Amino acid sequence: MMNKLALLLKHLWLDSSDSRRAIPPDMVKRLAERVAASEQRHSGQIRICVEASLPASYLWRLDRKNTIKTLIRQRAITMFGKLGVWDTEHNNGVLIYVLLAEHALEIVADRGLTRHVDAAQWQAMLAGMAGAFQEKRYEDGLTQAVQESSAVLMANFARTNLSLNHPNELPDTPLLQ
Repeated sequence: MMNKLALLLKHLWLDSSDSRRAIPPDMVKRLAERVAASEQRHSGQIRICVEASLPASYLWRLDRKNTIKTLIRQRAITMFGKLGVWDTEHNNGVLIYVLLAEHALEIVADRGLTRHVDAAQWQAMLAGMAGAFQEKRYEDGLTQAVQESSAVLMANFARTNLSLNHPNELPDTPLLQ
């Protein structure tokens, strides 16, 4: 019970101003440029979402079945839907989700991409980036996430001469909440 209360207080303490401090405007600009450059090489769409904390409604579900890791994954999937990442033309969108309160990163890929890349490969990518997030080196971790997601998209959805005019379906600028 005390652990749940401490976790709830930690998440209630943080808000969108903490996201803006962790990811300042100059970093937002650089990340948007990296996403835009990446999307020139493949038909996929990459979206970054950084949240300071989980909503209280998620935290109240914390129990033996719903661990904090499970709740973070559930939130990432929810944001995947809310941000329309699932609704790209080729179903090959990728959401890079960061939860600052837990220094956690999740990657959610759409069904067109998951046909080519299994969950173990995404988990291996996440494990490789975990150090940067644990050390609060968010730009390093997010840059690595964009690069690795881009490499997967290039391997499976590289732009061809026929797809050069593919529209940018999602904003490149990270969403900070």
